[in-house]
Amino acid sequence: MAAKFELRGRVALVTGAARGIGLATAEELSRRGASVVIVDLDPESAAAAAESLPGPALGVAADVTDRSAMQQAVAGAVERFGGLDVVVANAGIASRGATARAMSGEAFDRVLDVNLNGVHRTVIAALPEIVRRRGHVVVISSIYAFLNGVGATPYAMAKAAVEQFGRALRVELAQHGAGATVAYFGFIDTAMVQQAIDGDPLVSRFGGTLPEFLNKRLQPSEAGRAIVEGIEKRAARVIRPRRWAIFSVLRGIVNPPLDTRMVNDAETQAIARELDTRGDEEQPTTA
Repeated sequence: MAAKFELRGRVALVTGAARGIGLATAEELSRRGASVVIVDLDPESAAAAAESLPGPALGVAADVTDRSAMQQAVAGAVERFGGLDVVVANAGIASRGATARAMSGEAFDRVLDVNLNGVHRTVIAALPEIVRRRGHVVVISSIYAFLNGVGATPYAMAKAAVEQFGRALRVELAQHGAGATVAYFGFIDTAMVQQAIDGDPLVSRFGGTLPEFLNKRLQPSEAGRAIVEGIEKRAARVIRPRRWAIFSVLRGIVNPPLDTRMVNDAETQAIARELDTRGDEEQPTTA
């Protein structure tokens, strides 16, 4: 068994950390003795989140899609705390449910830019420090890496790509004594989920086509604790709720018949037809 990656005295940077999974992760890191850099778009929210942590913390306003801003955020962490050991690329958004045909190009591109390019820019900015200090990277994927992404195509595309990024990083960083974890989450009770799913009757209706036990939601604190425990174990992957782990393992067997079923299922096709009419409607992304 690998030695525990001790977090006491380490420095961690978490994006999208003013609320939800990001804040829960920052809180857990802080409780375990790490100094934490909170990165968020809103400077006041970032500062307030940092002040709420029990240990040393710094709030930084930065857009993960801005390469220079992420480089400056990492530089700020190094200047304040002397280095950087852990990066959690958590920031993400969702679009309003729509088919790929009906979704606006702006919304499609924005989701990809934040959820995929933002993860890459965050990690690349941090990698020199992660390698130097034999640290650890966490990228946030989703069950949408292996679940059909109907109605949420750019989100599913980004999360599948992030999975591949994290898997490759784990192999590439091993030579440097550093590690990487891919975290996959189902339905966590965050503002993004509430806005994208609960606030959209069609998306909620699609969720109703899934087996009830797969719709169970967890609190952000459970996701944050799972991420931090994964860092300590240098785990290859973290999946919550745990029942989705079975789906992940069996995806190559289960997905082809499930996709065929969705093509032929009357309710799924009825929802798809309604999602296909949203081309002329407002299509905001979540904050």
